[in-house]
Amino acid sequence: MANENCIISLQGVNKTFGNNTVVDNFNLDITKGEFVTFLGPSGCGKTTTLRMIAGFETPTSGQILLNGEDITKIPPHKRPINTVFQRYALFPYLDVYDNVAFGLKLKKIPYEVTNKKGETVTKYRHLTKKEIDEKVMRALKVIDLEDLENRDISTLSGGQQQRVAIARAIVNEPEILLLDEPLGALDLKMRKEMQLELKEMHKKIGITFIYVTHDQEEALTMSDTIVVMKDGVIQQVGKPLDIYNEPVNAFVANFIGESNIYNAIMTGKLKVKFLGKVFDCVDDFPVNEKVDVVVRPEDVIITPVKDKVKEGALSGKIVTKIFKGIHYEYVIMMGKSEIVAQSTKDYEVDSTVTIDFEPENIQIMEKSVSNNVYSEAWLDKNNKLIISDAKFDVDITQLLSGSKVDEDLYLIGPDGKKYDLDDADVIAEFGFNDVEIVDGYDNGNANGVIVDSIYKGDHYAVLVRTAEEEDFVVDSVDTWNDGDLVSIKVNPSKIKLTLKGSLEKYEVK
Repeated sequence: MANENCIISLQGVNKTFGNNTVVDNFNLDITKGEFVTFLGPSGCGKTTTLRMIAGFETPTSGQILLNGEDITKIPPHKRPINTVFQRYALFPYLDVYDNVAFGLKLKKIPYEVTNKKGETVTKYRHLTKKEIDEKVMRALKVIDLEDLENRDISTLSGGQQQRVAIARAIVNEPEILLLDEPLGALDLKMRKEMQLELKEMHKKIGITFIYVTHDQEEALTMSDTIVVMKDGVIQQVGKPLDIYNEPVNAFVANFIGESNIYNAIMTGKLKVKFLGKVFDCVDDFPVNEKVDVVVRPEDVIITPVKDKVKEGALSGKIVTKIFKGIHYEYVIMMGKSEIVAQSTKDYEVDSTVTIDFEPENIQIMEKSVSNNVYSEAWLDKNNKLIISDAKFDVDITQLLSGSKVDEDLYLIGPDGKKYDLDDADVIAEFGFNDVEIVDGYDNGNANGVIVDSIYKGDHYAVLVRTAEEEDFVVDSVDTWNDGDLVSIKVNPSKIKLTLKGSLEKYEVK
C-alpha cells in the first residue's frame, strides 16, 4: 500500500441494484485517526458506501482494504468497525449503563493456556464484571455522561441518547467508527452543539471517524477531509477550506455554501468575461475556452452610486435585503442577471450599486459538459432518432451533403445512390438552449424527473433524468423543483448527427 498510515482503502468499488448503479468506481484512501465526511444530496450513494465499509452491503465489484487486508467479503461482526445510525436503536428497557455494556457482555476475548501435553492453545472467555465496568465508565466519561449511568433511556434528551449510542459503539474499541447522519433527529440548536461535541470526542478517542451527512455546515464544521458525492461518483476530495474556496465544478460550488455561478469565457491570459465584462483572474485556462465562474456572496464588493455610474463599471439595483445577524444579504439585478452579495453595510432597496471582485476571489472551473451528447443513439426505420427509448424528429440529410429523403424514407445522395439508415448507429448532439422543458408527462419527446437545478445568474441549468437513467441538461429561465415530473422537447433543426462508421454499409444495391 502506498500510504502506510492508510487504515481503509476503497479501490474501484462499484455497487449496483438491478440496473441502477448506486456507487460508481469509488476510489478513496482514509488515514488513521482522520475525520472524513461523505457529503452529498439524498440518493448520491454515501450511505451505501458506508454500509459497504461496515459490511452490511457487498460491493458488486472492487475491493475494500483494512490495514492492507482485503475485507470485502468479511461479515460485519468480524470487522473492527462499529456504526452509529440516525435512529440510535437503544434498548428502552435497559438503563444507560446496560445499553453501553450490552455488546461487552456478549463479547469473548482470546487467552492462552497450556494443556496437559505442554502445548499452548487459545481459548475464549467472557469479560469479567470488573473489566466491563472499567470499559463502560471510561466510555461514559468520554461522552460526559458518567453521572447518568443508572438513568432510563426514555428520560434522556435526544442529544444524550445520541451520546449513549456513540458510547455503545466506542466501548468495543473499534478501529473505525461509522456515523450515518446521527444528528438528523435533533433540533437545530442541539445539532450545532453536538457538532462541536463530536469533533471534541474524535480528538479524545483518536480513532478514525467516517461520517455521512447531506448538511454542508456539519461537514465544514467537523471534518478533516470532505468527500463530495453526486450520483454515486466522487466529485471532489479535500480539506473543508479547499473544498469551499476551490470547488472543482458547479455542483460542488452550489452544494457547498451559497454561490453565484455564471457562464463565462476566457478572453486572454488570466482574463475572463462574464456578466458582460472582462475581469482579471488567477486561474489560467486556454483562451476562448468556455468555463464556469463562481463568486461567493461574501466576496462581492458593492459600492453605492452617489451620482452616476462610472463608465465601464458593473452596476445593478438592489431588489431585496435580508438582515442575517452579522451581515446583510442583498440580491442585486443587473439587467436579466442576478447576483447575491453579503455586506455589513446597510444599503437601501432600489438603490444602485457598483459591483466588483478581487481576482483571487473569482473561482474558474472547467465545464463538465457544454452540450448534450449521446454516443449510443441510433436511427429507426422511420428515420427517427432514438436516445434510450425516446424518439426525436431529426434531419438525416445532414449526414450527406446535397442529399434528400424520398417518399420511402431512403436517403438519396446527390449521385443518386440510395441508403437505408434503419438501425444506423449515430452520435447525437444538441445544446442546452435547444431543449425545452414542458410540465407533465407525455407532452414532448421524452419523459423525466427534475433531479438537479443550478442557478447561473440569469437562468437555471436543469438536469432531467428519464426512467432509463438518461440525462438531459436544459438551460431554462423558469424555476423547477427537484422531483417535478416533466417532458422535454428538442428542435429537430438543432440536433447534430454524426454517423458511426461508413455510410457505404447502408447503401441499397
